[in-house]
Amino acid sequence: MKIIIIGAGQVGATLAENLASEDNDITVIDTDLARLRELQDRLDIQTVEGSGSHPDVLEQAGCNDADMLIAVSNQDETNMVACQVAHTLFKTPTKIGRIRSSAYAKYPELFSDQALPMDVRISPEKEVTKHLSRLIRYPGALQVMEFAEGRVQLVVVKAEKGGALIDQPISFLKEHMPSIQTRIAAIYRDGKSISPDGNTYIRANDEVFFLTAQRDVLDVMSELRPLDVPYRRIIIAGGGNIGERLAQSLEKEYRVKIIERDPERCRYLSETLDNTIVLNGDASRQELLLEENIESTDVFCALTNNDEANIMSSMLAKVLGVRTVMTIINNPAYVDIVQEGMIDIAISPQQTTISSLLSYIRRGDVVNVHSMRKGAAEALEAVAHGDYRSSKVVGRSIANLNLPEGATIGAIVRQDDMIVATSELVIQAEDHVIIFVTNKKQIPAVEQLFQVGLSFF
Repeated sequence: MKIIIIGAGQVGATLAENLASEDNDITVIDTDLARLRELQDRLDIQTVEGSGSHPDVLEQAGCNDADMLIAVSNQDETNMVACQVAHTLFKTPTKIGRIRSSAYAKYPELFSDQALPMDVRISPEKEVTKHLSRLIRYPGALQVMEFAEGRVQLVVVKAEKGGALIDQPISFLKEHMPSIQTRIAAIYRDGKSISPDGNTYIRANDEVFFLTAQRDVLDVMSELRPLDVPYRRIIIAGGGNIGERLAQSLEKEYRVKIIERDPERCRYLSETLDNTIVLNGDASRQELLLEENIESTDVFCALTNNDEANIMSSMLAKVLGVRTVMTIINNPAYVDIVQEGMIDIAISPQQTTISSLLSYIRRGDVVNVHSMRKGAAEALEAVAHGDYRSSKVVGRSIANLNLPEGATIGAIVRQDDMIVATSELVIQAEDHVIIFVTNKKQIPAVEQLFQVGLSFF
């Protein structure tokens, strides 16, 4: 595809890196020439210096024959005008825009073809909030991803001694929990992928990816590690967009406190939030954390815009006795370093946002994509269309599909039921098929499987 990306910040740069590695024709627009040069030195892409909302800049970038425009600059207004210009002057088929302000997001009619045409609106803040909320609801999970409108979940946990499945073959899971539909889709051991089957043994410290219905997540987790006590007390460091959204999503079920340095922002939060305690102060001050009983707090979420401040306040909270630390880190170079130390879960807003974008870029009817392991692996939800003649998957058993190496079908969702994939399972039209791909280079082959032949039309 020919794709124009507006904005060479953290989100735009990560997106360009992911898409350029898949043989797409990528052009990045930004006003910062130094940033563009750094990107061009690393990636096989084109760059154009200028404002992405200006018609002449878009024309120079090749918007007249682009398949897609993705406007992810830090300015909502630039993104909106860029989509408007691309629609009016260049008839760009797909326009995706980043909208950060909830003031705009409240009015979806703003983004119709008659107003400011935007086919897809994305909000990194909203995606990160959903990601954090799921982690808080499942203590001990490293990542929780939803498929089929939340009916099926792909959960990542680190196996620990005390779980019933440790040092047992995977087939033991079915014997031990015969009434629960679940499938272990992948295992990473010492950083390397293992394709699991019934005879694969689970070892302590394995990173295990399993699929199951939402209602059964905790039961399956208990087979892999001792279940943690549910979280109750949450402290959020940083009352920006993400901190505010997270508090709103949690305050009815949990005891939530926000620590924010800006007095004006504190006033706004105290008026906006219903059941959240708002504190004016610095989350890296030991005295403040001790006053707020950090040692009896379940989760400390560091959500400011400053990586260094997030890391330092998180490490201090951990030393003072908080149970779990979750930290937003924008600089990819920091993520691996801190996750090996005191910080339990490091969250990259860029990778979280990439997942929400990829489903619009994948070919075939791909309705959900989750990027994992820093973009090296993906889990996709693809809808099977057509019939035996026009489709490469419909009417065929999983054993007879030409799946590329490193791709595994974990489950299908048929109407409202999740069915664990077996070699004999036959895929039917309109099944939602959940595929785990450990080698991203195989994504095009998976996409081709779910594309319908001309005879279907």
